[in-house]
Amino acid sequence: MGFTPNQWAIVALVLVLGWLIGLLSRSGGAKWRRAYDDEVAVRKNAEAQLAAARERIAELERQAAGHPVGPGTAGAIGAAAAGNRDDLALIRGVGRSGETDLNEAGIYRYRQVEALSDADAATLETRLGLKSGTIAYEEWREQAALLESGQIDQHRATFG
Repeated sequence: MGFTPNQWAIVALVLVLGWLIGLLSRSGGAKWRRAYDDEVAVRKNAEAQLAAARERIAELERQAAGHPVGPGTAGAIGAAAAGNRDDLALIRGVGRSGETDLNEAGIYRYRQVEALSDADAATLETRLGLKSGTIAYEEWREQAALLESGQIDQHRATFG
């Protein structure tokens, strides 16, 4: 089963046409290369802007180190680590948004949560929009007492 001369001519013609199309498409390759180089330049510019923005954020955080920080911000978390506030989000049932709400209510420390009377707890639950008895049910005061005394492992074991 061999090829006829016409079939050989067709195969040769297809090969030559493929070669010519390949040569012609290389001239369009410069256009794609320029587009790629432009995209690389845009990305490098964006990365440089991002690095500058991160540096500016770090500079502002350094400047704000000793100043009061608004609740619920990354600065508030840093303030908690610096000892200006306790990390109330560690209390199971509070979380970051609850911490913000507590800060807005004037509660920044574990000892303040621990010292809440039943009446204060009821008022706070109303202000935070919590179901009545939530603070007692979730044992915020007990958790705050453990965290205040530095018993974080005991807190995790008990309230996980």
